[in-house]
Amino acid sequence: MVKVLVNAGVRNFPEDVAETLKPHAEVVYMSPSEEGYLDVLSESEAIILGTGVINAEFLDAAPKLGLAARFGVGYDNVDVAECSRRGIHVTHTPDVLSSAVADLTLGLILSLMRGIVDANTYARVEWSLRRSRLPFGRDMEGMTFGIVGLGRIGVEVARRAHGFGMKIVYSDVVKRPDVERELGAEFSGFEDLLKESDIVSIHVPLLPSTRHLIGRKELRLMKPTAVIINTSRGLTIDQEALVEALEEGRIAGAGLDVFEEEPLLSESGLTRMSNVVLTPHIGSATIETRRRMAEVCAENVKAFLEGKTPPNLVPEQRS
Repeated sequence: MVKVLVNAGVRNFPEDVAETLKPHAEVVYMSPSEEGYLDVLSESEAIILGTGVINAEFLDAAPKLGLAARFGVGYDNVDVAECSRRGIHVTHTPDVLSSAVADLTLGLILSLMRGIVDANTYARVEWSLRRSRLPFGRDMEGMTFGIVGLGRIGVEVARRAHGFGMKIVYSDVVKRPDVERELGAEFSGFEDLLKESDIVSIHVPLLPSTRHLIGRKELRLMKPTAVIINTSRGLTIDQEALVEALEEGRIAGAGLDVFEEEPLLSESGLTRMSNVVLTPHIGSATIETRRRMAEVCAENVKAFLEGKTPPNLVPEQRS
């Protein structure tokens, strides 16, 4: 029977969703560190993966593979060109996680602007002792909110930011007149956005052109009172440059869900800063969103096994 390998990183793939594939295939859950993994991989015709890299070496060990289904919207860990050369479909799960990531983005912003993390600790420990006072937070209404990358997630973030009464500016490779009409958003050059914005939020895919999109030069353009948020990919920000900017007070704070290396090392300079809010790459980590992601993965695999074109091919493979 055809094998479908569910790889490390998606061990919580719902069993009832996997059941929908069983009329078509044997579903095997395995981590690359487990004995026998390579044997299963060599027999698998489809793989569902979260973390892990699919490159030429990996594909050499998977001669029967016809589909790599990414459990997530980003797919920078998959060599799409090599997969295409070998006739292997690559799919992802667009749309379904946009709202969850947008919610977390606003959560990071609120945590920074209102000092929620520190306030939580204060309420538990310091408040009754009255030994100190917390600093005031900042109002978001009237601020300029800069969005770098107005794709699916960026639009959802813009909608939420609009509800807080912020002025929305955005930078992207294409203009979005529909969003401009809906939310009063204004198109901006990238550097102008950095100079103008009180909050800068990154929502771009990881590409050669977006690797270290925010570095020392870009951070120097930002206001000393501004904060930066990243829920896209860690490598879009030069982390060393960010730490320097925060230590030197060149920007006021950062809210980060993604990092250059994950997991984030405890000795990172970011972990020592009170003006930084950190979460462990949980943008899509809600019960509802992860289930829907699994369902989309299953839909892609089922279509492939039935000889159909998977519905959620990555853009490079769409005709």
